Amino acid sequence: MTAESTGIGPDGVEQNSKGTIRVLQLYPRDMNIYGDWGNALVLRQRISWHGYTPELLEYNVGDEFPADVDLIVGGGGQDSGQLVIKDDLQSQAGVLTKLAEDGAPMLVICGLYQLFGRFFKTRLGSVIPGIGVLDVETHGTDERLIGNVRVATEEFGEVLGYENHSGQTTLGAGVRPLGTTAKGTGNNSSDGHEGARYKNVVASYLHGSLLPKNPAIADFLIRTAAERKYGTFTAGAPDDRYAVLAREHATRRPR
Repeated sequence: MTAESTGIGPDGVEQNSKGTIRVLQLYPRDMNIYGDWGNALVLRQRISWHGYTPELLEYNVGDEFPADVDLIVGGGGQDSGQLVIKDDLQSQAGVLTKLAEDGAPMLVICGLYQLFGRFFKTRLGSVIPGIGVLDVETHGTDERLIGNVRVATEEFGEVLGYENHSGQTTLGAGVRPLGTTAKGTGNNSSDGHEGARYKNVVASYLHGSLLPKNPAIADFLIRTAAERKYGTFTAGAPDDRYAVLAREHATRRPR
């Protein structure tokens, strides 16, 4: 319970809560590399700080897809992890596309960023089909893009993170980049863009985890989820002391 809660009501929600926000982590068993599970943990904490009740759910291969999901987050994985989930992900393409088109907030990182696109063609020429939520395509290469990244964005200010990928992603006309790289590479080694934005979907190659160092993105996802579900969002008072310190340290790191 939060500090001001007076107990749990019959619907299972804290009595002083503004409401429940259900966060679904996609494929944490296979797509949770470089600490991407930390993004779900940050969302859970910040939802509480904003005065809502978080409900953190998982979806893995073969599970029943939960109903009434408010916010979706998914991480990265090696090519082997993508092969494990690819068929199951295709089976959920309809529900995920419907949620995205309806404005559900989503954060997809690295491997799931690629599979939310049209396809990922591996370095050896095999094609892993995506679900087409994002108008992007990815090609595996022999070049590994690795290191600390700073991204200038209009929505979220400076975004900080760490990239490690050999797939290079090109954006189509149906999406816009998350931002422009000030340090690091981003989507590919040629155009200077990082990530993708479509409706309320945020896609990025940045691990680290991303959200502990970028609370503005976390709060966008939470606000959007609350507005979509309840019609309004009233911010709480998150404790950003550690986020500020993390950003200071990340800014000083070399490439």
